Amino acid sequence: MAGNSFGKLFNLTTFGESHGVAIGGVIDGCPPNITLDLEAIQNEMNRRKPGQSSIVTQRKEPDEVKFLSGIFEGKTTGTPIGFIIENANQKSKDYSHIKDSYRPSHADYVYDKKYGHRDYRGGGRSSARETASRVVAGAIAKQVLKDIKINAFTSSVGDIFIDKPYQDLDFSKIESNAIRCPDESTAEKMIARVKEIRKQGDTIGGTITCVIKNVPVGLGEPVFDKLHADLGKAMLSINAVKGFEYGSGFCGAKMKGSEHNDLYNQDGTTKTNLSGGIQGGISNGMDIYFRVAFKPVATIMQNQDTIDKDGNIVEMQGKGRHDPCVVPRAVPIVEAMAAMVLADFYLLNKMY
Repeated sequence: MAGNSFGKLFNLTTFGESHGVAIGGVIDGCPPNITLDLEAIQNEMNRRKPGQSSIVTQRKEPDEVKFLSGIFEGKTTGTPIGFIIENANQKSKDYSHIKDSYRPSHADYVYDKKYGHRDYRGGGRSSARETASRVVAGAIAKQVLKDIKINAFTSSVGDIFIDKPYQDLDFSKIESNAIRCPDESTAEKMIARVKEIRKQGDTIGGTITCVIKNVPVGLGEPVFDKLHADLGKAMLSINAVKGFEYGSGFCGAKMKGSEHNDLYNQDGTTKTNLSGGIQGGISNGMDIYFRVAFKPVATIMQNQDTIDKDGNIVEMQGKGRHDPCVVPRAVPIVEAMAAMVLADFYLLNKMY
């Protein structure tokens, strides 16, 4: 299997399956002499881990990171940083009913056809549990970036949206509720909607908005390695992501150039920021902001028709512990992937 690594200079390779002994990764290219706050890394893991509230999967995993290499006396050494996260609460029997059949909108069918053999327990390598390793790398990337601040939050669940611009939101309130929405009244509606959907044995999608502040001018390469292109690839590599837009996004397609152009101030900043902090694939010093769309979780607790490995139509119902809405637990994953992209370009920029 190819495609297990992400990044050029700051590079992460992950390994492991949902119901294996452990998952983990190797981070290569992290600069030496970075004093790591290990508590901050574990806090990021706690934001992503299952079982943290009543509106997420009740699988209980401590998700404690064990570092194996690359750190000495609290500082990075510049050598590969190896780590593992043990799987402690597998219930593989919950997946015995899909050993010979394929869950709709999951990777079961394509994995079987591509590799001829699949780990059906929790989806194996295709499980979103793999993203825990990304959060470790992203937490370290954040500490490499220092002054650059990355904040993601739930901006919609189903048809419930925050109706305020991000500039009017207090990011310190993101962690104040289970849905990770910084607008309290909207958060209450979102949580109620997720609970309603869960009672129906169904799932629901949503969006995450990410805002990156204090980005210096000059990150990104102007042709194939545009900053927004790599951010897009990073976000679209996350399980359940169906869309990515930055700056004015698809709304910009409705505008005229005279409405959309970001006019300059004398200091090089712009009066508006419909460009989303990136022009020509290069950061311009303004806030970078983008939105990521997540589909409803594919496993639902309702009867559905599907096919088995012999092509027969069979009926199945989802079992086990699953998120009714993946969005709140995906917030730290979005931040992590953004941090890795920024760290990659930050290190590349230092080479010029």
